Amino acid sequence: MVEEATVDCYNDDEATGAFACAIESGLKMPFTTTVLGIDVEVIGVDQDESGHVVATCKKGRATQRIPILELPLPSPPPSGVEWIAAYRAWLRGDY
Repeated sequence: MVEEATVDCYNDDEATGAFACAIESGLKMPFTTTVLGIDVEVIGVDQDESGHVVATCKKGRATQRIPILELPLPSPPPSGVEWIAAYRAWLRGDY
């Protein structure tokens, strides 16, 4: 999956963006999870200004972006969660 996401990337910034796209398209959204004891709806995935892959969480009219690797996943997790695992493996260099 790492190779599939990063095949056309020339540097780490491009690879991070590619993972953001792969997670966005592969992860079944929206889904509900709990952040700090509050149920939120995960409505999207993107790359933030500092180059991290983030999940956009929504509660009512408020939204908050949370680094995807810090996002608590529900049990059972949504389909496509393996893209998050591939991103984690790429960051660690163990793929």
